[in-house]
Amino acid sequence: MASPEVRVFVGDDRVSGIPLDDRGLAYGDGVFETMRAHRGELPWWDLHWARLERGASRLGLALPRRAQVREEAGRLLDGADAVLRLQLNRGSGGRGYAPSPGVDPVWILARHPLPAAMPPRGIALRWCATRLAIQPALAGIKHCNRLEQVLARAEWLAADTDDSDADDGLMCSMEGDVVCAIAANLFVLHDGLWRTPWLDHCGVAGVCRQWLLDDVGIEQARLKVIDVETADAIVLTNAVRGILPVARLGTRRWRQHPAVLEWQRRLARAHPGFAAADPGPSGPHPSSPPEMP
Repeated sequence: MASPEVRVFVGDDRVSGIPLDDRGLAYGDGVFETMRAHRGELPWWDLHWARLERGASRLGLALPRRAQVREEAGRLLDGADAVLRLQLNRGSGGRGYAPSPGVDPVWILARHPLPAAMPPRGIALRWCATRLAIQPALAGIKHCNRLEQVLARAEWLAADTDDSDADDGLMCSMEGDVVCAIAANLFVLHDGLWRTPWLDHCGVAGVCRQWLLDDVGIEQARLKVIDVETADAIVLTNAVRGILPVARLGTRRWRQHPAVLEWQRRLARAHPGFAAADPGPSGPHPSSPPEMP
């Protein structure tokens, strides 16, 4: 795997590497955004920056200059179709948890290749044993402490099971509510009504999720495992991979739903980076038999 192209800044100044006393390195004291670039442009830049601002405000982090970040991002992307990660750390500090006031933030830009396309017929999911802790102070923001997701994804390596070929896993909170996938937000359909989990206790409020909430209008609700397993359709959303129909969860299988095809078309119009995944004006006929992995 090729190493990403990385640029590191302290305040306004580019530096050769992350300072060894950086609090993001020591404590995960920061937030980050992962953006899909199309021909060097970031179609959802405003949405990502707004979430970065919310996370920084929640943690009390100083922000770099928006214009400089955008300019440096454009230089790094250099017209490419790629994934851009922007990480904002609090900055340097001494040993101990108490943050030092007035320090310059450390911010990092990293350019990665686009991931392989997911199968258009739909992805496979599994349930994760690892649960998400309840912490409303951090709920919704994309902070740098992702150990719960690391543990959940490592479950694939720890056991040889029938669902070891799953593309993603679903995670519940310590209270038993279904919250999200490891790397995506969740939407389920029941009797013509689409719902997505509330993210006021834990989880990340994704940018693609927000676009869908704004564009389509979907109810937020507390979801239980049974709500997911008995759904008429399931969809995941992710700002890099887009809208992902689910074909299988355990032994349950689903057809591609016509509403999801329309969502994908609308997404392709809103973000040209997803145009290649646009199923076109007709798409598969809703009564056609599903193609399964």
